[in-house]
Amino acid sequence: MLRPIIACSALGAVVGSVLAAGVLLARAEGAPGAVTIDNFFFTPAALTVKAGTTVTWTNKDDIPHGIASADNAFKKGPALDTDESFSFTFTTPGTYQYFCYLHPHMVGSIVVEATTGSNATQ
Repeated sequence: MLRPIIACSALGAVVGSVLAAGVLLARAEGAPGAVTIDNFFFTPAALTVKAGTTVTWTNKDDIPHGIASADNAFKKGPALDTDESFSFTFTTPGTYQYFCYLHPHMVGSIVVEATTGSNATQ
């Protein structure tokens, strides 16, 4: 009578561990091109993506922010209210510096790698 109970308990522990590991892995990876704006910071401040990746900035602050390239390498985004987003697809390898044009002390960078894994600078 104890053998089926022990077997079920062991199986439950294994299934639970596998599911927990899957959830942790999914959270650790996050969206590959996601940048959060919160408390006057970009998170992550530096993001590395492959060419062809769409990066999306989402404002979680309670005041507006706007995304602009430091050297006009990509189109300036609109002012973003809370929970609004701006996206841009990076197709050319290189390093792209950006800032909030409403709060210029807020800065970040996107490093775009070639799809083969080699780096080229812009």
